[in-house]
Amino acid sequence: MSPAEAEPTVLVIDDDASLREALSRLFRSVGLKVRTFASAPEFLQDKLPEGPSCLVLDVRLPGLSGLDFQAELGAANIDIPIIFMTGHGDIPMTVRAMKAGALEFLPKPFRDQDMLDAVQAGLDRDRERRRTATDAARLKTSFVSLTVREQEIMGYVTAGLMNKQIAGKLGVSEITVKVHRGNVMRKMGAKSLADLVRMADALGVRRAPA
Repeated sequence: MSPAEAEPTVLVIDDDASLREALSRLFRSVGLKVRTFASAPEFLQDKLPEGPSCLVLDVRLPGLSGLDFQAELGAANIDIPIIFMTGHGDIPMTVRAMKAGALEFLPKPFRDQDMLDAVQAGLDRDRERRRTATDAARLKTSFVSLTVREQEIMGYVTAGLMNKQIAGKLGVSEITVKVHRGNVMRKMGAKSLADLVRMADALGVRRAPA
C-alpha cells in the first residue's frame, strides 16, 4: 500500500484536555484515526503518521506558540496541512498563518461541520501531495534505469528531433537510434511521445535544443 492510500490520521495539539477529548470524539465519530498532544514538544516526541494526515493546532500553547511551531515545521521541511483554532484570533494573526501556508483558521467556538470540512480538505491535500511524491520517485527511478546514451536520446526525442536527425548528431545508424528509443519508451513506461515529453517535464530534464 502506498503512503497516499494508508489510513488517514488527524493530529491535534491543544493544552485544553477537554477540547482534545471533544475533538477526538468528533473525528472518531466519522471514522477518522486521531492522535492528540498537549504541547508542541510532546508532538515532536512522537512519530509522524505514514499515511495522509493533517494537524489541528491551537494558536496559544504553553511555551512554543502555534504560529511559531508552524514556522519550525516549515524550517524542518515537515509538510503537513495545518488547521488553526483560537479563542483569541485577530486579523494579523490570521494573515500570518495563511501566508505561512495554513489551510484554515477557525475561531473558537467553531461548528463541528466546519472543523470536519477543514480536516477533510487537509487530508485530501496531503493525500494528493503524497501521491505526487510517490509518482515523482517512481519516475526518477525509471529515468535512472536508462543508460547514459538512452538518457541522451530521450533528451533529443523530447526536443522533437527525428530518428534520422538524432543519428546524425550521435554518429550512429538510424536503426541504433530506433532500438535505443524503444528501450527508453519501455523503461519509462511511456505510451506515446507526448507521454514521454510530459515525463521529461516532470523530471525537470533539460531537453536538447531542436
